[in-house]
Amino acid sequence: MMYLLDTNIFLEILLDQKKSDECEILLRSVPVNKEKFYVSSFTLHTIEVKMTRESKEDYLKNFLRSVDDLGIKRLDTPISEEIKILDCMDEQGLSFDDAVQYHICKKNDFEIISYDEHFDGTDITRKEPSDIIF
Repeated sequence: MMYLLDTNIFLEILLDQKKSDECEILLRSVPVNKEKFYVSSFTLHTIEVKMTRESKEDYLKNFLRSVDDLGIKRLDTPISEEIKILDCMDEQGLSFDDAVQYHICKKNDFEIISYDEHFDGTDITRKEPSDIIF
């Protein structure tokens, strides 16, 4: 199976939220299992904006190195797909950020790992870290 990691999985850890331990366990399992894990460039940019606004550039650099070291693959969306994402917002009743993740999952036949229940009303499979921790 291939999975897209939603922004909130990383933010749980970066903001030391309630489920951060669960997310850390999941991410530590990435290099040792046979599953494939991806992150959207949108997710990375969202985190980069948030962290730089809080003047946490050094922490951000460590985070980016960790994502790279874990072997999580980054996916970009070309402009032609950005237009489809806007259509997807209306079709699926999603916000732009959720529509980006939805589009990537549909295009690549991924399941999404997320705490965001908005995906439950769509035709992609949402799992939480506790559902797939190996």
